Parts: sequence; C-alpha cells; structure tokens
Amino acid sequence: MSNELAQLVESIHRQEDAIRAGGGQRAIDRQHAKGRLTARERIDRLLDPGTSLFELGLWAAWEMYREWGGAPAAGVVTGIGTICGRRIMLIANDATVKAGAFFPMTCKKVLRAQRIAMENRLPLVYLVDSAGVFLPLQDEVFPDEDDFGRIFRNNAVISAMGVPQIAAILGNCVAGGGYLPVLCDKLLMTEGSGLYLAGPALVKAAIGQNVTSEELGGAHMHAALSGTIDFHEKDDASCLERLRRLVDMLPPDSGGIGVSPVSFTIAPGRPAADLMELFPAQPRQEYDVRDLLPCLLDAGPFDEYKAEYGQTLVCGYGRLGGVAVGVVANQHKRCRPASGPLQYGGVLYVESADKGARFIMDCNQNRMPILFLQDVNGFMVGRDSEQAGIIRAGAKLVNVIANSVVPKITLILGGSFGAGNYALCGKAFDPRFMLAWPTARCAVMGADQAASTLLDVSINALRRTGHEPDAEDLAELRRTIEGSYHEQTDVRYGAARLWVDRIVDLVESRDALLTALAVATRHDDGRPFRTGVLQV
Repeated sequence: MSNELAQLVESIHRQEDAIRAGGGQRAIDRQHAKGRLTARERIDRLLDPGTSLFELGLWAAWEMYREWGGAPAAGVVTGIGTICGRRIMLIANDATVKAGAFFPMTCKKVLRAQRIAMENRLPLVYLVDSAGVFLPLQDEVFPDEDDFGRIFRNNAVISAMGVPQIAAILGNCVAGGGYLPVLCDKLLMTEGSGLYLAGPALVKAAIGQNVTSEELGGAHMHAALSGTIDFHEKDDASCLERLRRLVDMLPPDSGGIGVSPVSFTIAPGRPAADLMELFPAQPRQEYDVRDLLPCLLDAGPFDEYKAEYGQTLVCGYGRLGGVAVGVVANQHKRCRPASGPLQYGGVLYVESADKGARFIMDCNQNRMPILFLQDVNGFMVGRDSEQAGIIRAGAKLVNVIANSVVPKITLILGGSFGAGNYALCGKAFDPRFMLAWPTARCAVMGADQAASTLLDVSINALRRTGHEPDAEDLAELRRTIEGSYHEQTDVRYGAARLWVDRIVDLVESRDALLTALAVATRHDDGRPFRTGVLQV
C-alpha cells in the first residue's frame, strides 16, 4: 500500500469525524438539555438496524464562513438511508450549528438533495429543527433561483410528481421556513416545537400583540386549532417511531416499478483494496486504467469498445451489481496510434473525443447507465490538433453528454481540468452522483500552467503601477500564487462548494458506486434520446 496515499485517506477520515461533530459537545449538550436528539441521533434511530447513511455533501461549507464561526456540513445532514426496507432521501437540520440556521451553502445542499430525490424518484423525509435564514447573510440566502425559496418551489413540484414527502418538526420552524413542512404530504410535530411565520418578539414589534410561543405556533395549537399538523407527538422518540410506521406504508422497494435491479452480493473482479496499490499517490505518474476496472466492476470480461482507436479514452461494457453499464475512463499512459505521433495519457485527442461521443450515443440507444472515471488534463492543443478539428470533436462529445437520458455517475480519480471536466460529465452536465477520491483535483487548468499565466498577469499589473519586480519579488509572488491555486484545486475545496457530492475512500469505491447505481436505476422516465445538430 502506498504510504502517501494511505496517509491522505486517513487525514480525510479524521477531518470527516470532526465535521460530523457539528457545533461541538457543548452545543450537543444544549440540545439534549431541551429533551431533543441531535440530527445524526435522529437519523440513526430512523434507519434500519445494521444499515448506515450514504451521506451526501458532508464537506459542504468546509472552511467557509470563518468570520461567523464556521458552519460544519452547512448545518444540515443529507443522505440516502434505508427505512423499513425502503430507500429514502433524508434532510435533517443540525440545530447544534447556529441553531440550524440556513447559510447560502445550506440552501444549495438541500436543493442538491431534493434534485437527487426528484431525478431518482426517492421519497423524502425532512427532520426540521431550524431558526430560519442566517440573517447576517440574508442577501445571499433569500432571493435567487438557487436560494431559500427554491426549496419550497421544489416541495410543490415534487408533490405534483407523486414523490412522497414527510416532514417532522422537532424544534424550531420559523418564518419562510414554515412552508417546507406544510408543503409535504404528512406533517408531524413534537411538544415544545414552534411553527410560525413570525416569532413572539417579531409579532410584538410588528403589530404590538403579546403572545406566547405556544399560543402562536405550538404543537397543541396547530393540532387542535389551526389543523396544520397531522400528528401531535410527545417527544422525539415517539415522533420517530411514528415516522418509521408512516414510511413502512409507502410502496415497497422490492418488486414493481421504481425498483433497482442492482445486487450488492456479486463479487468484484479484484478486491477494491488493491486500488491503494494500483493508483499512484502523485499526479503525472502513469498507470493503465484497465487495471483499476476489475476493482470497481463485477468479475467477468470487460468488452472494450474500439480498443485500438482513440486510445487515451477507454470505453467499454461491463457489469456493476449485475447491471450492464457503459464505462468511459481516461487512460493514463502514453499511447501509440496507428499513425501520427505518440499520444499522452489524460489528454483528449480528436480520435478519443469522436470515439467517446459515438460510445455514449450507443449507451443511450440501449438505455444503459454510464460510469465516467475522470483523470483528465483537458483537450489536446496546438496547430495540428486545431486543424484536425479538436473543437468540433469536443463539441460533439459535450453535446451527446448534455442530451443523454440514461443515468450518469461520475467518479473523479485524479485531475479534472478545463473542458475535460465538462466533456466527461462534470457537475454542470447533470450526473446523478458526483463522487471523488481524496486524490481528485478540479480547476480550469493544471497548477503549473495556471501559476505561470497568473504570474504573468500579476507582473504586468505591478508594472502598470510603476513597480518593476526583482528576482525575490518574483519568487515570493510565484509561491503565493501556487499556494492559493493548489488550495483551490484540492478536492475538499470543491466538496465545500458542492461540486462533489461525496469524497470516497478508494477502498469504499465499489460500494459507493453500487449504492449510486441502485438509486439511479430506480426510475426511467422514457424520454427519447435526441442530440439536435452535431458538428461531424
């Protein structure tokens, strides 16, 4: 096992444990003192014994909002869990983090969870315990199409789609946030919780009325007077028990429409742990991506498509959990084409882009899910490549990915740079799940090229102010630029901004892909595959 790679993975695990602690022990103790469980304790009680949450967006807001004390996991826990044998999307406010208030990334994380649920027809369970919008950042939370209000718009759209939604109010639910649970199919509420558009202090200031929290929006009031809630619960424990019973009444995941055929018992071609030996810890080291595939796919042959053509992109058919899948993966060793110069691994050439586009069209023709394995430096540049039509070939690849109607799952192994990110189903191209290894890096270009370009820009800016940098200035400037750029390409930086749904330990990669595929193959809406005009 690579020592360097093992240390990186261990570092990621330690940081994830710290994030899961939320607001820390004192905040947890305050939650318990109110007779309430934490978000993660509630989820643990809901999930079937022996199962765990497939958590999404854990790294959201990592090292962001420092001036406000931070917001671990953006103050909300999201993920896919199994309740009474049914896969459910769970969204739970973490009241240990700023009373569960909504930061900008909180909104985006909830919206991402809702989108995954919509695309895959997953029932949703909301565990509400939130003080509402984080007011110091209200201008970044409130008004835009990917902000707070979009969550409620989605509630209504999801309901119209026939996807079940159940909400439980287990603490605060105030202001505009009150619409979320009330837009759900079923609504539970515990004693001591509050549901109102404006709290007692705001009501006093607005209309001069003195009113208690219970009169304004307590569980008894909403159960007996307003009729807003469906189930009035004594405490967290009774509420979660009832919630499990309600979920158990939903259509089962076994048999019929909306059921994934993915099996978790089929053996891989090679132990997933071998990835720690096969994948290089450092970028730029060569490896054959075909060696990695048996660790991810089922045991059995991999039928490679156009193996002798466009060799820097490996395409082919295999099985994952018994389900036939198409695989599109960057090759990371030098390749010798039938004619022309040597081609470098991780680079998309005209031939590989053409091959990839044709393969993806075939997968759509056969309604076959596609697994993208990214370790891409971008498209080949230069006179010969431009004259051969690299832009045309790249545009065709982008077109067919954008218009694909089959489930797409992307796993970033190493680099994900520039237009290569787009052409191999980056976040902008609607993968059902966007996963990444700790070794992943994402940016518009590699660090060396970017540092040189940014250094030139900075030098020119200094010269315009009348300052001619000397050798020491240049060295310090380069160090600063490289440090900043490396920080921004780190997978944790991207995961903090939800460019990545989940950072996956290499050893857990196959399990993560199986779960993602099982969710993604629950539903096929039958849309026909169309590309419009292709530049051929």
